[in-house]
Amino acid sequence: MEFIVANFAPIMFAGLICFLLLGFPVAFSLGACGLFFGFVGIELGVFQSSVMAWLPQRLIGIMANDTLLAVPFFTLMGLILERSGMAEDLLDTVGQVFGPMRGGLALAVIFVGALLAATTGVVAASVISMGLISLPIMLRYGYDRRLSSGVIAASGTLAQIIPPSLVLIIMADQLGKSVGDMYKGAFLPGFMLMGLYVLYVVFLAIFKPAQVPALPPEARTYREPNGGGGYASLVGLASLSAVVAVVLARNMEAVHTWFQGEPVTFVATDEKVVVAMCGGVFVALVIALINKGLKLNLLSRLAERVTFVLIPPLLLIFLVLGTIFLGVATPTEGGAMGAMGALVMAWVRRRMSFSLLKQALASTTRLSSFVMFILIGATVFSLVFQAADGPIWVEHLLTSLPGGPIGFLIAVNVLVFFLAFFLDYFELSFIVVPLLAPVAHKMGIDLIWFGVLLAVNMQTSFMHPPFGFALFFLRSVAPEKQYVDRVTQKVMEPVTTMQIYKGAVPFVLIQLTMVGLLIAFPQIVTGALDKEVKFNLEDIGAQMRDSLGPDNDATPTDPYGTPEEQAPQIEPAEPGATPEPSTESGESDPMKAMQDALKAQKP
Repeated sequence: MEFIVANFAPIMFAGLICFLLLGFPVAFSLGACGLFFGFVGIELGVFQSSVMAWLPQRLIGIMANDTLLAVPFFTLMGLILERSGMAEDLLDTVGQVFGPMRGGLALAVIFVGALLAATTGVVAASVISMGLISLPIMLRYGYDRRLSSGVIAASGTLAQIIPPSLVLIIMADQLGKSVGDMYKGAFLPGFMLMGLYVLYVVFLAIFKPAQVPALPPEARTYREPNGGGGYASLVGLASLSAVVAVVLARNMEAVHTWFQGEPVTFVATDEKVVVAMCGGVFVALVIALINKGLKLNLLSRLAERVTFVLIPPLLLIFLVLGTIFLGVATPTEGGAMGAMGALVMAWVRRRMSFSLLKQALASTTRLSSFVMFILIGATVFSLVFQAADGPIWVEHLLTSLPGGPIGFLIAVNVLVFFLAFFLDYFELSFIVVPLLAPVAHKMGIDLIWFGVLLAVNMQTSFMHPPFGFALFFLRSVAPEKQYVDRVTQKVMEPVTTMQIYKGAVPFVLIQLTMVGLLIAFPQIVTGALDKEVKFNLEDIGAQMRDSLGPDNDATPTDPYGTPEEQAPQIEPAEPGATPEPSTESGESDPMKAMQDALKAQKP
């Protein structure tokens, strides 16, 4: 018994692994393990029985957590957009834009995956949509099956890291940080990862062009009456939008100064990108509407199609992320606006029906219930684990690793990478992150950086052969048998499971490369965060003493003087007279002096 009492925390952790290996659902495994070891710990005297009395309060705290409301809102937004055909229109349009170049269809899948990630935040919806729509087209025109499978699965997992990602909401809640800060920190890494995918496809287009052929002329549907592709007006419109966006980004401080009425010297990069992008696409939308309304024929069919298909989701991105980054709305409020915006977009496109809404609400309810049950089970487990001094055991285990913080980060990422073979990101966020976060904080590691780093690592959980969920989603929609292509009428070979697994491997390596870049260059994450304002209390005290006036007779050991010296000398007023406020410099308001001192120290 003494051995069990002395090693209660590691035995409890091993017991959780046994519960999971038995095949029980994760939420119930966590709760059952917590309750079982809770009663055992009370019987053995490891902790007091009052520990279990804290459980109802913890559970009520979960239900009262406003941050978690963002999960159903963003889920509903993504499902409405996916079922209203937005993904199909995006893939068709972007595929026509990039199709004439080698690797164009793969690039279209990557860009559409990023757009879907920024508007839906749901991996399953992105992978299934692109698998159903783009995989048959890529196979039809001779794309390598492994590359086609890998690029679809990897692009769908961008929803894991590009805001408004659900895992970032959970990560922020578990780390005790702002969801808005987590979104800002993940903004640049998410698009850097997309850029690495693009570089890989470009590399294949240069050195292995047979794997990524261009779209044949007969497959290009948006042609002009003279036979042209219409790229000239599209490039002109895009160039004008880019110029407007660049000018707006370079003068963002002046715009903020004009809007707020006070000087603004610094604006975060992510905020500049979102606002500048909104300004650029708004100009393009106005030009396209004027051209169509007045029938000026300034834009080609391709340019008009791109404008009217791409701008609604881009404006929805601004509605959601822009309001969060600008501080106008909280992530929960941004998610609510996004869900409402998705409903409006579906209604405007005349694709909104009661059955669609019912399906989306049912799926949202299932996912939200899944998250809440895991969180409740994780709370029961962590309550007992903390009472048994489990965090101290984890801290001693991890702080003894060689290499300091870098060694800790490498070891933790290796651990999370292998745990992701068996657990998905919700389970990792609720089980592993609460154990690692206190250790990281004690070692001086920025928790936003730590959270984004783990989120990128957890993204590999969707791509691991043979357990990756994105691979399962793609397998469910990829052809398993020979079929006749509806356009070419050719007999097409199926996509095997092994081809899907082999196609995922290069993208897993790219994701691990991104993890290494984040460890080596933390400013990729921290550079986008708002600068912390630090105050020097000694300088503030000196400015307050100066503001009290030069006639102050206080000694250095008693800087504010005696109560008699501080008390103002008030002479008796005549009956009916109104007291006049004092204007002497030695009798200034101390609160105003403190406010002036704080303002003087702000950057």
